[in-house]
Amino acid sequence: MSRRPPRGEYIETDTGNKVARKATLVGTQNIMLGGKTVIQPEVMIRGDLVRSIQSSSTSSSGGATPNNTAVAIGRYCFLSRGACLRPPGRLYKGAFTYMPLRMGDHVFVGPGSVIQAASIGSHVYIGARVVVGEFAILKDYVRVLDGTVIPPNMVVPSFTIVAGQPARVIGEVPEGGHEAFELRDLYKTVGNNPHPAPA
Repeated sequence: MSRRPPRGEYIETDTGNKVARKATLVGTQNIMLGGKTVIQPEVMIRGDLVRSIQSSSTSSSGGATPNNTAVAIGRYCFLSRGACLRPPGRLYKGAFTYMPLRMGDHVFVGPGSVIQAASIGSHVYIGARVVVGEFAILKDYVRVLDGTVIPPNMVVPSFTIVAGQPARVIGEVPEGGHEAFELRDLYKTVGNNPHPAPA
């Protein structure tokens, strides 16, 4: 009988990322995690959708390899069960290509949400079953309520609350309400030996 300890539900990386064994990360070489990020089961990150256009100058020089980061995620981000992150794509110089999806620090993505934004700032809360359309930009300190559909190319200003289908600004983040975006305590509650959330 084997004496090895049981495998945990999460794989913990050197930089403190906690990735569920049941998450699906495709094209991991093109996914950058900033550290202390939680990726729950059934999350899908499409790192295989990378920019396909090679400029003639980089291919002929043979020197530096092009930057093929498809998804870049900051520190203390939390991707809930069933969320999907995929880079936005468009026609560029006659060919279809993907642009990178960049996410700041302390970003919470709710269960079942689909994110195809160009960029998401820091301290952003995205509720459950939210759709963020291609090339949308969410600035810092944004709260997106459950079930919201953010149309492609929409820019959501900082310190706003958005809701609706299609999304519209319905309020602003109150003064002093910025602590609600901190995800350090939530990070500690997940993993192979979680700590209970503080009361």
